[in-house]
Amino acid sequence: MSNEIVTDVVIIGGGPTGLFAVFELGLLDLKCHVVDILDRPGGQCAELYPEKPIYDIPGFPVVTGQQLVDNLMQQIAPFGPQFHFNRMITGLEKLTDGTFRLTTDAEEVFLTKVVVIAAGGGSFQAKRPPVEGIEAYEGKSVFYSVRKMEDFRDQDVVIVGGGDSALDWTLNLQPIARSLTLVHRRDAFKAAPASVSKMKELVMAGKINFLLGQIGRIEGNDGQLDHIHITMDSGDLSVPATRLLPFFGLTMKLGPVGDWGLELNDNLIAVDTEKFQSSVPGVFAIGDINQYPGKLKLILSGFHEAALMAQAAKAIVSPGERVVFQYTTSSTKLQKKLGVA
Repeated sequence: MSNEIVTDVVIIGGGPTGLFAVFELGLLDLKCHVVDILDRPGGQCAELYPEKPIYDIPGFPVVTGQQLVDNLMQQIAPFGPQFHFNRMITGLEKLTDGTFRLTTDAEEVFLTKVVVIAAGGGSFQAKRPPVEGIEAYEGKSVFYSVRKMEDFRDQDVVIVGGGDSALDWTLNLQPIARSLTLVHRRDAFKAAPASVSKMKELVMAGKINFLLGQIGRIEGNDGQLDHIHITMDSGDLSVPATRLLPFFGLTMKLGPVGDWGLELNDNLIAVDTEKFQSSVPGVFAIGDINQYPGKLKLILSGFHEAALMAQAAKAIVSPGERVVFQYTTSSTKLQKKLGVA
């Protein structure tokens, strides 16, 4: 099929553990595609505490979540991983030849010999606003992420929220939207100050609207919005809307992983401690989503698990190939791969 993506490894989850797995696999000449439900790399580090200091990463007396992610992205750049953001793996099937067929909610198909689940505590899923009947509009005119900006061109867009995602998409969609209204329950934001300043400049210039309030109810037919009612201190205000982007935060759920026939313990994937392989050969789990005796939920532990997993993955992708263990400090071969030789 023309839409099938063939690769050595698919990594589910783009947090620190998934990113370091790209590095370890890359040293062994394995090509990776990384799939994440978020719109950027970093997982919990980037989404929940980008400015929070972390003190137990070796070699860094202190590093923020975002700094760690930025460093990991720089580290894996020589291997050219392919990222697929705003995607959820919805199906996993093992074919007769041992290849795994993965499908996403964006109708992509991956064919791979190795699957690495590095999804933290599960997949981040958007919190649904407490608005009656909103389910009927989801996927048609109500969206919890932006996959194609063109879907918002010449639309009346309403964005609800005060975090980075809400402000980023306010700035990115304003040039192409017919109208754009940002709604937040208070006049204080948990977003980058520069983004907040730019948003306020657009409001002053009359290019976007900002309303202090909350979604009250929605109007439309057959899944297509036409108006949203905003509850404000001054009363109920009706706003034209053909697209709604509510950014109400994220919640963690195991998601479709629970339906893939893997052995689970308390909603965590049981693995061995030699390869960190699940009960299904070829499917590995590293980081906070796995479980084994003595498990510690540390980023450091995930890095260790990624290194051992990569050795086992190489044996699956290249059976019979002799792999000589090498150190990056002394191997010119590895240094050439990293572009430092």
